[in-house]
Amino acid sequence: MADLTFNDKMVLVQFAIQKYENEAILLEKLKTVLSEKDAQRSIDTLIGTQLVRRIGPETLENNTSHTELPDLPDHLKPIIDSL
Repeated sequence: MADLTFNDKMVLVQFAIQKYENEAILLEKLKTVLSEKDAQRSIDTLIGTQLVRRIGPETLENNTSHTELPDLPDHLKPIIDSL
């Protein structure tokens, strides 16, 4: 899955966070699709842009009070389903 754009990675991580709020589990699941560095960078970017927030030492949550989740592109649906 090296053909994912920056925006694809951001959307993928947001939907993965919706499925798995625990950061350790999330990173483990994302290993099948992204490198650990890409996954961590995506999480950090989403936190920095306030699209995702930390609600504890290991818990992440989409900041839906700040913004809505983007539409999930069709080519990412199978990836999210397989996580």
